[in-house]
Amino acid sequence: MNKFKLLLGPMRVPFLILTPACVLLGLGTAVWTIGQVNGWHFVLALVGAISAHVSVNAFNEVFDFNSGLDARTQRTPFSGGSGTLPARAEMARPTLVMAWVTLGITAFSGLYFVILRGPAILPLGLVGLLLLYAYTPWLTRNPLLCLVAPGLGFGPLMVMSAHFALTGAYSWTAFVASLVPFFLVSDLLLLNQFPDVEADRSIGRRHIPILFGRRTASLVYNLFLLLAYLTIILGVIFGLLPAISLIGLLTAVIAIPAGLRAFRHAENIPGLIPAMGMNVLVNLLTPVLVGIGLLIR
Repeated sequence: MNKFKLLLGPMRVPFLILTPACVLLGLGTAVWTIGQVNGWHFVLALVGAISAHVSVNAFNEVFDFNSGLDARTQRTPFSGGSGTLPARAEMARPTLVMAWVTLGITAFSGLYFVILRGPAILPLGLVGLLLLYAYTPWLTRNPLLCLVAPGLGFGPLMVMSAHFALTGAYSWTAFVASLVPFFLVSDLLLLNQFPDVEADRSIGRRHIPILFGRRTASLVYNLFLLLAYLTIILGVIFGLLPAISLIGLLTAVIAIPAGLRAFRHAENIPGLIPAMGMNVLVNLLTPVLVGIGLLIR
């Protein structure tokens, strides 16, 4: 029981709420497309998605601990890992086991939908499983892949997989809706890299803040915020999203101050932390609001 409690740290439980927000978006696109969906299928898709999130978190904790990064990282409430493994090194192996077990749960969930819906969902599932393992040791060495991989995982892969699992088909509505978390979650990880520039550079990582500096990275951050909201607007204009999904734009009242603060305090980590908190709220609330707009038929 004590070990299980310690595993809650590497799970990063407070951050797992992002997954239901993104899966809700897939539920919304499915309901808007076909009407009623199977509740058990939604639960299974959600379990698979949460397991995937736990898996990537646990792999990240183990790889960062083994590389020595944890000893060099400036931890904040929103970045730098849970701190569990540096404090309790004996938990590294159980954390790695948890990473593989939850990856297996995700794989079996996906296999069920392959059997139920057909092989068209298989490419998304295979790319998703690859991302879970490859993100920390390999993708963080490529600035473009490091930027887009988190958004790809929580956006097109998660939202469109949930949509396909519930409907048995892909749709442009699901794709457009998935671009909202694509831009926002990419931004979430981008901003969280700001405090870790020196530590990440020391172990060979190459991401936008390292290569181009935090100030330039803050411009990329603001561009992705703009693209997330522009996606919602264009989705409505082209009839792929209902007009009521524009309620997702309400979070701009949080996003605009976050973007301004990210630019002004790009080199001042204590001053940046409020923007990191606002960034989390934008990531959680925007897909939920768009998803609610899709559910109101």
